[in-house]
Amino acid sequence: MTAPVFLADRALLRTGTVVLGGPEGRHAVSVRRLRPGEEVVLTDGEGVGAYGSVIAAEGKDRLEVEVTEVREEPAPRPRLTVVQALPKGDRGELAVETMTETGVDAIVPWAASRAVTRWKGERAAKSLAKWRATAREAGKQARRLRFPEVGDLAATKDVASLLADADFAGVLHEEGAAPLATAVLPEAGHIVLVVGPEGGVSPEELELFAGAGAGALRLGPSVLRTSTAGTAAAAVLLARTGRWS
Repeated sequence: MTAPVFLADRALLRTGTVVLGGPEGRHAVSVRRLRPGEEVVLTDGEGVGAYGSVIAAEGKDRLEVEVTEVREEPAPRPRLTVVQALPKGDRGELAVETMTETGVDAIVPWAASRAVTRWKGERAAKSLAKWRATAREAGKQARRLRFPEVGDLAATKDVASLLADADFAGVLHEEGAAPLATAVLPEAGHIVLVVGPEGGVSPEELELFAGAGAGALRLGPSVLRTSTAGTAAAAVLLARTGRWS
């Protein structure tokens, strides 16, 4: 089994003896019940990982680790961002979790016109915090050194600007003229893919996105839920760009 990953301050990512405390130390000692000799990885979630083994687990939240190696993982190419329309209930966290495990680099929550869910006021702050916490925990579970960025809630015009700046942009749509599986993709740069809400992307949004350079692409013969479409599409893109090779 691969070593568990824990989030740590950048200052701890160095060779020698370091002490992991706080919530991460508590999880390692009291939940995972790590013992001396077990291997662990500490990361800042931004590409740096410290590899070592436990030398002591004390109290409820103090883990001493002897770090023997520090590695910095380069940013993957091409970068993949998924713009995710707000799903109903807890399906947003499901989408974030599975896209993180798959390897998406950034997730942008989108207030699509046909989305049933609305983020406003205090609810918006809490929901965004949940998405970010989900990405963080899923990043650790997936043994990633780079956790995906979860952006602020985007309006449709913000999404159009993001698409216009991308090296490849597309919108998943069941009536898309071309399949995502055969689209010509860049070897580097930035790929941005839009996943619409359960009610679909509106004609006005499709027109705006097309003007920004994002054509409608179909994923396959079946229609996926908005909470799973991004993960399936990410798998296609990561495999085709060689990032899974």
